[in-house]
Amino acid sequence: MNLSDSQKEAVHYGLGPLLVTAGAGSGKTRTLTERVIHLINSDIEPERIVAITFTNKAADEMRSRIVKGVGHANKKKLPYIGTFHAFCARILRKEAKNLGRDHNFGIFDNDDSLRVIKKSINSLGLAENKKVSPALLLKGISNAKMELLTSDSLESPLKEVFEDYETRLQEQNAFDFDDLITKVVELLSDNPAKLKKYQDQFDYILVDEYQDINRAQYVFIKLLSQKHGNINVVGDDQQSIYAFRGANIKTFLDFERDWPGAKIVHLGENYRSTGNIVGAAAKVIENNRLQIRKKLWTQNPGGAPVSVLGTYSAEEEADLIASEITERGFRPSAILYRTNAQSRAIEQSLNFHSIPYEMYGGVKFYDRKEIKDILAPLRYALNPKDQVSRERIEKAFLKKISEKLITELPKMAQTLGLMELIGYILKTTDYFEYLIKKFDNALERTENVRELISFASEFNSLGDFMERVALLNANDSINRLGEKDAPVKLMTIHLAKGLEFDDVYIAGVDDGVLPHHRSFFNEEDIEEERRLMYVAMTRAKENLTLSFHSIASRFLYEMPPELIKFKKAGQFEEETIYLD
Repeated sequence: MNLSDSQKEAVHYGLGPLLVTAGAGSGKTRTLTERVIHLINSDIEPERIVAITFTNKAADEMRSRIVKGVGHANKKKLPYIGTFHAFCARILRKEAKNLGRDHNFGIFDNDDSLRVIKKSINSLGLAENKKVSPALLLKGISNAKMELLTSDSLESPLKEVFEDYETRLQEQNAFDFDDLITKVVELLSDNPAKLKKYQDQFDYILVDEYQDINRAQYVFIKLLSQKHGNINVVGDDQQSIYAFRGANIKTFLDFERDWPGAKIVHLGENYRSTGNIVGAAAKVIENNRLQIRKKLWTQNPGGAPVSVLGTYSAEEEADLIASEITERGFRPSAILYRTNAQSRAIEQSLNFHSIPYEMYGGVKFYDRKEIKDILAPLRYALNPKDQVSRERIEKAFLKKISEKLITELPKMAQTLGLMELIGYILKTTDYFEYLIKKFDNALERTENVRELISFASEFNSLGDFMERVALLNANDSINRLGEKDAPVKLMTIHLAKGLEFDDVYIAGVDDGVLPHHRSFFNEEDIEEERRLMYVAMTRAKENLTLSFHSIASRFLYEMPPELIKFKKAGQFEEETIYLD
């Protein structure tokens, strides 16, 4: 495929800062790759070019394209192409002694770091404090590092734990994952000679997915580029959806302020989706205030209208989606949702309809730890001879709690209803508080448990509920055969970014789900939710289906009625929503 005029303008740009603002499906990564190839073929020494991506997969794809695109004489010499963390780790290996380590330092993952945090908590005498959560402290330290904050700016007990944690890392000749970037920033900021060394080493810094960088990454590339000013970045502010990872859309929007005289190139042509999908998505995202305005368009045919399904329940919604997938002949499809808890009803319906599916980048609902932790006591209550469930109880909970559950549950099952029994388990284990202390994604896990409770409320007895769950798991095991080749992929919208599918179904387009209810009180949070909606819609190439089962999302009303076809479930009252 030939480059468009806008792509050519970006690829052939000369010296100085360059920002390429690219709409979804506009070929932004290809443009960045072609820019690297152009620089190499223009006799820029490859080793003086750095191309930074966010994933190893993206780096591998870029490297492969560059090898094919450069002249024969340059094939043995390639620029550095890799992630922020990999590039900074290379620098740390050379400079470790300046940061109190040697070049054989270890890199601690999240589990390693959590173990160190727990030791810090114990040594500081905080172990008995019920308000102290190792997972939340580790998350606080990670956030502080991403924001380049020192311990002096933190409050107790985070301040003390941070300082003890840092000491222990140094004693063990280790860095954590965040350190790979923050320690390099620290080195370059505090040591002018080291800064000059690395500034002199590279002439061009190119960055993909610029809208996703956090403050530490931003400062790093600014330090590296400020001497020559040849910083070339590509991204889409309308797809900035990682605020929870420290990304700040204002970093993207402020590029011209940070780099006066920067060249701005807009890529608005979508090569992926039909005209109706592009038109509907463009109308949704234009409602955001924080963005660089650009026209989104396509030369692709208009295609089918965007389908909107109105239903009464999550189960009915999932059944309608399953029916549509069957009617369309099992085409390559994705079912996207805002939160992992939503997958329960969808998985259930796909299993019922014998539709093979793959849980992309996640864990199936009934395989999640928090779901197993609640189901095991219920299974044991129903059948005290179930040793597998008993062992799960003993493993999941403290001895005092597990002994109480094992003793009381069989008796409780004789007198309490299903919902009362679940309530007893949650109260006895203080399960929601346990999740907060144990996991940094406690809110997501809590939503999963609440979804299980909601499903259980549909049953009159413990036996009926456990039988249904067992049958669902049995069907799921059958459908897992060949799931990697399954035509249907299930994933959150966050995981779908960068992917594309013939057909896309977005489930739960309800106010309170998308946008999420936690965003209601902050306009910037609502705008991030709208960007999530935009990302989800623009994954579709040919057919896009949006469904809701409660209160239709405000985002549905932002789409032009002429681009939408509304379908209702059997008893759904059409007058409850006005989309046309």
